[in-house]
Amino acid sequence: MNAITETSKEEIIKQFRHHEKDTGSVEVQIALLTARINHLTEHLKVHKKDHASRRGLLMMVGRRNRLLRYLARTEPEKYRTVISQLGLRK
Repeated sequence: MNAITETSKEEIIKQFRHHEKDTGSVEVQIALLTARINHLTEHLKVHKKDHASRRGLLMMVGRRNRLLRYLARTEPEKYRTVISQLGLRK
């Protein structure tokens, strides 16, 4: 089962990319991880005993946190933009 559909993935990339061929910038990676995390969170609400997926979720959250820390350290303005667009950090 794919976490996010190809079309939604393309939409996310279009929204956060820097240029036409950009698919791997920090902002795009954070946005894609957030979409996968949100999808997996919904899955785990239904399947409470799926510990393998829970471990994967925790690993994704950790990766996203590392990317967010990097972005905050290197480009604070882009960091603030990304977290406001994704609705992170209440």
